[in-house]
Amino acid sequence: MSGPEAAKAAVFVQSEDYQGTRIKGPDFNEPHSLQDLLNSYERIGFQANGLARAIELIDKMRTWRLSDEPINPDSQTEELDPQVRAETKCSIFLGYTSNLVSSGLREVIRFLVEHNYVSCLVTTAGGIEEDLIKCLGPTFLAPRGEFNHDGAGLRRRGLNRIGNLLVPNDNYCKFEDWVMPLLDQMVHEQERDGVRWSPSKVIDRLGAEINDESSILYWAHKNQIPVFCPALTDGSLGDMMYFHTYKTETPLSIDIVSDIRRLNDLSIKSKKAGMIILGGGVCKHQIANSMLFRNGADFSVYINTGQEFDGSDSGARPDEAVSWGKIRIDGESVKVYADATLVFPLVVAGTWGKAHWERLAAEQKKDKASQQQQQQQQQ
Repeated sequence: MSGPEAAKAAVFVQSEDYQGTRIKGPDFNEPHSLQDLLNSYERIGFQANGLARAIELIDKMRTWRLSDEPINPDSQTEELDPQVRAETKCSIFLGYTSNLVSSGLREVIRFLVEHNYVSCLVTTAGGIEEDLIKCLGPTFLAPRGEFNHDGAGLRRRGLNRIGNLLVPNDNYCKFEDWVMPLLDQMVHEQERDGVRWSPSKVIDRLGAEINDESSILYWAHKNQIPVFCPALTDGSLGDMMYFHTYKTETPLSIDIVSDIRRLNDLSIKSKKAGMIILGGGVCKHQIANSMLFRNGADFSVYINTGQEFDGSDSGARPDEAVSWGKIRIDGESVKVYADATLVFPLVVAGTWGKAHWERLAAEQKKDKASQQQQQQQQQ
């Protein structure tokens, strides 16, 4: 073969007869609803395909029932009951970092908790206190949404910066005024009644006291959805607990061991388990580690910007969790490399949101038909 012929053969390697999903983006010559647009992501490629896969897996978590599985004759008697099988759902463990509660994702998470769409939450200290602080004072977008602001100047103005968000320091003063009497009361109950506080019990109490429907913790308390926070003292709430030790003879005692037992037991008892983790750090590892005790999660969705080159768990891909037994060998998983504030509202809109709105529309249609029937009978 001559030089030119060899070069041509190297360039034009014969293709196999490959069949698969063809790449094709949305055609905006036609009008698109939100659902039409989300459906098109599966064929766009790159991280758009990851978002479509996240929607697919969350829909599997959301709709799975034990009745979908073959009957195991060795199961406990109640698990053979058709009604029990139809009502047994996948446990969904939602984890998120505190900055996401500082952002407008707070309202997205609150929607999921308000309507009992998740089984438990795992977050960091800021994910607790920022939810409560927003009930006491607003968080603002920095001018023009920019990240580049003089820290010294903001400090002099009493403004705390979280990315391109600004939180007046007065909000934390209001939080101190609100939480200190509660800490007094919890210590009193600890000493008088022998109450043994855990982070999740403290959080539940805070949710009970806030009495504000805009709060994630309010709905978590109302629906008895446990909220776990292994690093409860790593934030303003920890600051308040520190100050409180100088105002009381007996400090508040918090048992973290009972919470790890509670979280791991919830994982072990789940017939099917799904992880949805926004961001990394403690909340990501704590959920994934709880899955180890059931030989791994069945469904896993990671949404974060972390990379794995530094060996961090935050940046680790799902297949690393498979090696630890935190995701099942036959489990389904995806990592979307994106800022959760961009992606998660779309994911919720394409899953729980879609189902929620369709159910409301069906109920309204049914109510309207019933009213019309009553009017016809009256005539």
